[in-house]
This record gives sequence, C-alpha cells and structure tokens, in this order.
Amino acid sequence: MASHLVVDGYLTTRPRLYGRGGLLIAGAFLWMGLFLFAPLGGLAGLAFAQRGEYGGVEWIFSWANLTRLAGWDEFGFSWSHLTILWRSVWLATVTTLLCLLLGFPMAFWIAAKRPAQRPLLLALVMVPSCVNLVIRTYAWQQFLGSQMPAAWLAQSLGLVPEGAALYPTVTAVYLGMVSCMLPFTVLPLYTSVERLDWSLVEAARDLHAGRWRTFRHGILAQCMPGLLAATILTFIPALGMFVISDMLGGAKFLLVGNLIQQQFGSMNDWPFGAMAGLFLVLASLVALWGLRIVSEREAPHHGARR
Repeated sequence: MASHLVVDGYLTTRPRLYGRGGLLIAGAFLWMGLFLFAPLGGLAGLAFAQRGEYGGVEWIFSWANLTRLAGWDEFGFSWSHLTILWRSVWLATVTTLLCLLLGFPMAFWIAAKRPAQRPLLLALVMVPSCVNLVIRTYAWQQFLGSQMPAAWLAQSLGLVPEGAALYPTVTAVYLGMVSCMLPFTVLPLYTSVERLDWSLVEAARDLHAGRWRTFRHGILAQCMPGLLAATILTFIPALGMFVISDMLGGAKFLLVGNLIQQQFGSMNDWPFGAMAGLFLVLASLVALWGLRIVSEREAPHHGARR
C-alpha cells in the first residue's frame, strides 16, 4: 500500500506526486522534442546521407560527408574546408574578444549615469538591432566607400590606393561583426555591473591589493555571470554569421555560414550542408562546455564573496 505524504498542506501519495510532476514537465519536454531534438535528429541523419546523382538525397549512410568536411574527397586532400571552419571559429573568437573589450567600459559608463538616464542609454545601444542586418551592413558599405571621409583618411595615410574603398577587406568584416554583436555583449555585462558590491572593492584596497588584484577579485569575480552570458550571446551567433562576410568581405572571405548557404542553395548538396550545420552545433556545444568549466572554476570566488 502506497504511503501517504503531506505536500503543501495536501495529503497525497508518491505515485500521485510523480504523476503531477510528470504532467507539469510534459509540455516542456514536448516542446523541446518537437522544436529541438527532432530537428537535430533530422539534421544528424541527413548529414550522413548522400547526395543523389542529379541532386536530392539518397538515404545511404556513410562517413563521406564527414571526411569531405575534414579535407578528403575523391581528388585527395585539400585545406579549403578546414580553412573555412578555422576562419569561422577565429572570426567568432576575435569578435567576442573585441566586443568584451568595448562592452565592459560601456557597461560601466552606463551604470555610472543617473538612474533616470540609464534606460535611454540602453535603448540607444539596442536601437541598431531593431534595423534589418542587411540594411545595417549596406550602411557600412556606404560609410567605407571610396568617396567617404574614412576612405579619404586611409588614402592620405597610404593605407589603401588612391580612389579605393575600405571594403571588401578583413577589417571591414570585423567592423560589421562588432557593430552587430556589441548590443548582445553590453546588456548582460551591464546587468552584472549595476549589481556590483563596491564594498568588496573598497575592502581589497584597504588590504593594499594592487589594481589588477582588486579588479580580478573585487570586480571581475562579481561580473563573471554577466561575462559568461555575454560571451555565449556573442560567440554562438557570430560563429554562423555569413551576411556580413558576404557584403563586406567579398566572395573570397568564406565562412561556414556561407558554405551551408551554398550547399542548400546553388550546389543542391543538402547532406554536405547538413554536415557543416552539424559542425556549427557541435562547436557551439564545445564552447558552452568550456564556459561551464570556467564558471565552475570561478565558483569558489563567488562562494567567498557571499
């Protein structure tokens, strides 16, 4: 006979309690199953299928797409795909670091303003994100054009030939990426900076800690949750971005997003495009796993702070 329990003032049994809990989480599991696990399963299955002779998909499973992504195909080994993958990871990493370097001072600057001014400043940070990405990138094309002041200055300094524009270049791609991702870095950082306990900073100074140790243990440790959130919100979208590289980098600056778009578009090779997409998913999971390790290592600092 099932033993009775009292939960929240109600008499129940353990099977009924488990059944009620199952009903409460069933909706969430159904949602994740339909919109997360099922698409990922379909993507993984498609990634190991083969392209038909005239396009389409043949459900003959093999490792051909994986080896092709790693550089081996019927013509031998090539660095082309590995270069695209490495360039994508490198671009996302540098973009994240630049956004953090710019976002930290901006978050402190906004937090130092009067409370009545902060919502307006945060709104100004987010306003560019309300404009379509293609329109913003086209604006960068106009700003970096050969007849604009930025190009005139670069021409006078001898950085670019006379009459040349500042795009398509790698620098233009980084400018577009940072301007696109910066709002997603500033907001999580501002949330942490606004809640800083400055008494810990004062205590570190009273104990004659240097500037770096004061920043490391008094400020950075408290901002770690916002820093991790900002890194995730910046790195993962930047990893799959391809519109900016197309418009500001030219056709030669290919990223994994461009590779996926080509395979599902003009190349009509859905299995290989799915394999490249699966790489993006796995790279994002590896990044999240690495950030989790960093967060766990910082846990003792948070525990000491509390």
